[in-house]
Amino acid sequence: MRLYLLALNPTDSVTEGFLPAAARLGLDVTLLTDQPDAHRRTYPDIEVLECDVRDFRAVVTRISTHHAPGAVFTNSDHLQTQAALAAAYFGLPSKDWRATLRCKDKAEMRRRLAAAGVDTVWSAELTEPVAPGDAPYPCVVKPREGVASEDVVLVDGPEELVSRSKEILQRRPDTVLVVEEYLPGDLFTLETLGDGNVRHVLGGFHTELSPPPYFIEERLTFVPAHPEPVVEQVLAQLDALGVGFGACHTEFVVHQGRARIIEVNYRAIGDQCDLLLARLLDIPLFEHILRTHLGEALPADLGARRDGAARLEYPCADRAGTLVGAPAAADVDIDGVHLTYRPLRAVGERHELYMTNRDYLGVLRATGPDQGAVDRVVAEFLDGRQWEIQP
Repeated sequence: MRLYLLALNPTDSVTEGFLPAAARLGLDVTLLTDQPDAHRRTYPDIEVLECDVRDFRAVVTRISTHHAPGAVFTNSDHLQTQAALAAAYFGLPSKDWRATLRCKDKAEMRRRLAAAGVDTVWSAELTEPVAPGDAPYPCVVKPREGVASEDVVLVDGPEELVSRSKEILQRRPDTVLVVEEYLPGDLFTLETLGDGNVRHVLGGFHTELSPPPYFIEERLTFVPAHPEPVVEQVLAQLDALGVGFGACHTEFVVHQGRARIIEVNYRAIGDQCDLLLARLLDIPLFEHILRTHLGEALPADLGARRDGAARLEYPCADRAGTLVGAPAAADVDIDGVHLTYRPLRAVGERHELYMTNRDYLGVLRATGPDQGAVDRVVAEFLDGRQWEIQP
């Protein structure tokens, strides 16, 4: 059976997660991408075909002129609707393309949640740098279809809203911005996996952010189970969006017991959190995700372990410049805690300071028997390493 995998940039999730899982399932993989050379260098043993994957019509044509598909899948934020439409065209199991569009389009998500009566957030779309007269302050401005904290910023008044919007639109002239009220509270995630009938809650993370006005995710701590009323509120909002098939990563805040969605990424959690989750829960997570797209039902019980603790740390650049010294990749076990460190920026590379997740220098994944041990070992590991950036 052939799996068509849609991708933009090569990612750790594909390299270490989905491609090995596809091999274990005995699938023939064809990767469709608009960056074929980069993928051929990364995956020399996988068939890679060039395709304008942002256009669902091009995806349909590329597939229909090649081998018959058994599944069409992507873990890219940007390609969920294209993959859903292509799969539906060939009569294959897929996410509802309307749900993928609602999740990707943050303005449409707000409208849908309000219309369903599950949550109402003040929100407006901007195509030019103006300050709506009824905007509440502080508020957040961000690209309508953005990801990874890219160009997401908190503003305190109309002048700042105009100036920040102008900066973003100059960098991204074809972008539509969303400005919405700031939602206070602690930031969490909910990770779910469903087959359209059964939905499993895998747990979530508590996310610690950089100081305002930016929203860089610096640290995530695993939460085996959120309070049941919180989970019920988040799932009700996902139901209103039509989310229930495959993997989904939902970010939400909790304030005075009320859970309110920040955004929904209708795919598995990224930035190597999915790799950590598979290890921590001790389940074939990537195989389960692919099986749903092959039309297979999920088991009633995934057999996930619930007795472990985990944390991810993302050392970030604090200035523009060239990285001249940094720790190498490492896999170590210390006092029952397993650490995996992977560099995300090569020594010798020069970068600006982006104030987004693009400032990550590396990622440290840690799993262990209890949170105290995990936190201690992570702190000691990071204290013993340095990242040196020269102007």
